Amino acid sequence: MIQELVVVEGKDDISAVKRAVEADVVCTHGFGLTEDILKVIENAAKTRGVIVFTDPDYAGDKIRRYIDKRVPNCKHAYLPRHLGKKGDNIGIENATPESIFEALSKVQTLVDNETTFTLQDMFEFGLNGEGSKDKRRFVGEKLGIGYCNSKQFVNRLNNYGITIEQLLEVINQYK
Repeated sequence: MIQELVVVEGKDDISAVKRAVEADVVCTHGFGLTEDILKVIENAAKTRGVIVFTDPDYAGDKIRRYIDKRVPNCKHAYLPRHLGKKGDNIGIENATPESIFEALSKVQTLVDNETTFTLQDMFEFGLNGEGSKDKRRFVGEKLGIGYCNSKQFVNRLNNYGITIEQLLEVINQYK
């Protein structure tokens, strides 16, 4: 049972999440996010918490950022892109219940944190530059912060308060 309200993009995502966990789920209807739905999310953030669990694509990230600006202190869950892919379609609705459960078990919360990591660190850890894409995907999946380009990856490491120890532990697991 998940205490927080889980926010997804569509009705098929609601069904997929409910197959995986017991939770209250609300959908944004993609970019059709209404003022009424935002008020539901804002109220839930004040009383029980919110987990934003959008599709692992550009639209999902854009919706996630919009909700995060509007409703502070949301938690975030990321489904690895390859686990939400079915043909050309990418989304939560395509994931197995096990994948959804795992993503929701790695929820991250934005923290006020001094900048710890830099783009130079990403080069030194092999997370930026030639051949870094697969490593960044692996590390992001293990840390529960999702896949993104190296600049955004630095932001997520810093914004979610990932420590150097956590990062190095996961990097050492890579191949």
